[in-house]
Amino acid sequence: MFKSTDDYKDRMAEFVGMLSCKLKNTGSICWQVGSHVRNGRLLPLDYLFFEMFLDKGFLLRNRIIWRFNFGFNAKHRFSGRYETLLWFTKTDDYTFNLDPVRVPQIYPGKTKKTAAGHQPSGNPKGKNPSDFWEFEAQEAFLGQPVWDFPNVKAKHPEKTDHPCQFPNEVADRCILAFTSIGDTILDPFAGVGTAISCAEARGRVGIGFELDNSYAEEAKERLALARASQLVVRPSGKPPRRPKPTEKVARVPSEWLSTG
Repeated sequence: MFKSTDDYKDRMAEFVGMLSCKLKNTGSICWQVGSHVRNGRLLPLDYLFFEMFLDKGFLLRNRIIWRFNFGFNAKHRFSGRYETLLWFTKTDDYTFNLDPVRVPQIYPGKTKKTAAGHQPSGNPKGKNPSDFWEFEAQEAFLGQPVWDFPNVKAKHPEKTDHPCQFPNEVADRCILAFTSIGDTILDPFAGVGTAISCAEARGRVGIGFELDNSYAEEAKERLALARASQLVVRPSGKPPRRPKPTEKVARVPSEWLSTG
C-alpha cells in the first residue's frame, strides 16, 4: 500500500490536512498508533504524527499510554506492550468531560488545611485518571492512578477476524471525555466499527470509512447491534482475568524444573 516510509509520511500528512479542514474549531482528534518494526528496527509512529499535526496548527493536550499484556513476542528486543494515543484539539475552546471518566480516590480521607479547618482535599466524585491507561478496576484504580484493560485477543468477547482490533474501552473513554451527547464521531479507519458502535451506544452519531468490504460489512452488523443495545462488549473497568494458582496454565511445567 505504501512504497516507503517517506511515501507513508507524505500521504498521511495530506490526510491530516484534510481532517483539519473538516474538524470543528471546538473538536478533538484522538490518534492511536503503535510502532513500525522493520528488520528489527523500531520507528515510533507517534513521533511522525506529532510533527504532522503540529504543522497543521493542532494543539497536543495529552500523550496517553495504553499498556496491555499480550502481543507479538520479540526475540531480539523487548516485546512491545503499549501503544500511544495522541489527543489534539484545534483550538483552546474544546470539550473535556472529566466526571464521566473519574476513578476512585486512592486516599479519600486525605485533608488540607483551610480557613475553616482541615477539609477533604480530593474530589468526592473521584480523581483524574492520568495519561497512563491500564484499566484494572480494583488493583490499579485503588493502588495507583492508572487504567488497565486487555487488548482484543483469543476469547475476548469483542473478538472478530480483524487482526488489529482495539477494545471498546479505548474508544469509550475518549468519547465520554472529549465529546457531548449528539456530537458526531468520525473514524476514518473504521475496521469492524468499534468506535462508531461505541459512539452510537453513548448517544453520539458515529461515521466511519473502511476500504476492506468484509470489515465494512461486519462494522454495519455491529453498528446495528449497538443501536439495538445488543452488541456484546467487555464492560469498562472490569479487571483482566488472572489465572488462579491452582490452574494448569499458572503452574510451572515439569519440563522447566531442574533435574540436577
